[in-house]
Amino acid sequence: MWCLTLATNAIVCWSTEYHGLGVAALRRGGRQVDDEVLAHIWPTHHENVHFYGTHSVDIDGELAQLDTDGYRPLRLPEAAAGSR
Repeated sequence: MWCLTLATNAIVCWSTEYHGLGVAALRRGGRQVDDEVLAHIWPTHHENVHFYGTHSVDIDGELAQLDTDGYRPLRLPEAAAGSR
């Protein structure tokens, strides 16, 4: 059970950090992001969280994507729309 708690806490921390980066990027781009709406975002409620099964990660590939601050790049809206 402690491993699941550790995994959950890591996901919450990661999601919270990247939500902040995403909101900052939107605001820099001139988009209005209401703090009242942000108060209702829960970093644990995402479909990308899967605790069961085996996960494999290409460590070198993931590290190669990091920027100078150590973050993965955010998906830009036009790139996300093109991948649908």
